[in-house]
Amino acid sequence: MDSNLLQRQVAYTKRCFFEQGYLDRDQFTQLEELQDDANPNFAEEIVSLFYNDSARLIRSIEQTMVSKPTDFEKLDNYMHQFKGSSSSIGANRVTDACSQFREYCLAGNLEGCIRSFQEVKQEHEILKKKLDTYFQLVRQAGKG
Repeated sequence: MDSNLLQRQVAYTKRCFFEQGYLDRDQFTQLEELQDDANPNFAEEIVSLFYNDSARLIRSIEQTMVSKPTDFEKLDNYMHQFKGSSSSIGANRVTDACSQFREYCLAGNLEGCIRSFQEVKQEHEILKKKLDTYFQLVRQAGKG
């Protein structure tokens, strides 16, 4: 495929992320600006680290939610870490879902936690698929 066309497709895809609220424009742009000749895939590597770390946090949250009695403080701590990591890559929708989960933790509402955790996982997975596609386009365009 034409390199120019691929680069336009990369720009369009990224703009859609911002317009649809998946990513924070400033945060993600800053992440990409840290790339240079010595580390041309920096943003993709950071996102990959985020997904490795968040998979661990998801497992920890799931294990904590099924243990009795429910340790809401522990759940909140895990979700605080998850939210911070999400924020660091600019994952707006994931961060918002994390905030909702934390509100249910503070209220001691396990059912609310369970419902909002499904949203956290859903937004997390949607963004992962979108970013996987995006970084594949970036590589094809010869930018990464």
